[in-house]
Formats: sequence, structure tokens, C-alpha cells
Amino acid sequence: MSVFRPVAGGLELHVRATPKGGRDGLDGVAMLADGRSVLKVRVRAAPEDGAATAAVARVIAAALGVSPSRVSLTAGATARLKTFRVEGDPAALAAALAQAVPEAATPDAAPTPPAENTPARPGKRRR
Repeated sequence: MSVFRPVAGGLELHVRATPKGGRDGLDGVAMLADGRSVLKVRVRAAPEDGAATAAVARVIAAALGVSPSRVSLTAGATARLKTFRVEGDPAALAAALAQAVPEAATPDAAPTPPAENTPARPGKRRR
């Protein structure tokens, strides 16, 4: 499953927001336990009175090169998992998303699995 879906007049983006993340930006694609892919977005804003959701919308708008007024929340106002609608040409928006987050370009974007826990130094372990 893709992080986005073309809809009439734009794109629908599935997002996992991380408020109080230390910086504003896109963090790639994550696979949820149920198999859905989401775009990871980190923002500095705290999750109070919709500030984090508004910050996520601004990050998405900047990444896709559209005005923040063209990005609207359609689901997940108080949840970490959110759905946004971005108004514009679906093909152009998909291309902009692919440029901002290359792993989101494919319909079935799969994130890179985390590295396995390997010792920093190979050799015997001391007890």
C-alpha cells in the first residue's frame, strides 16, 4: 500500500506525525503492523490545540511546493496517524513527493528494515 492515493483534484496522504520531534521535516516511509505504509513527519510543535497538526500540514506543503492553504486534514485530528488532502495536479504532487521522499515514489513503498543488533567490535564477549 502506498503513502498516497490520487483523488479528484489532488492527493490523499497517509501520515504518522511525531510531535515534539526536535525539528520539522520528512523522515521517510514507515510500515505499520497492519501492512499500511505511512509518511513519517516530525515537527517541533507540541500536540496542543492543533499546533502539531498545523505544523505537519506546513511541512507537507513545503515539501510538495504548494501553499499551506492547499493542505487540509481529513482524518485523525487528535491521533498520531492522520490523513491529509493536498489540492493540485495529482501527477505533479506525486512527482514532488517522490523527489522529497524517494521511497514514497513507488506504489508499494517498503521501508528499509532496521539494522540488526550487532556488536560494535567483533570478537569474544566478556562476562
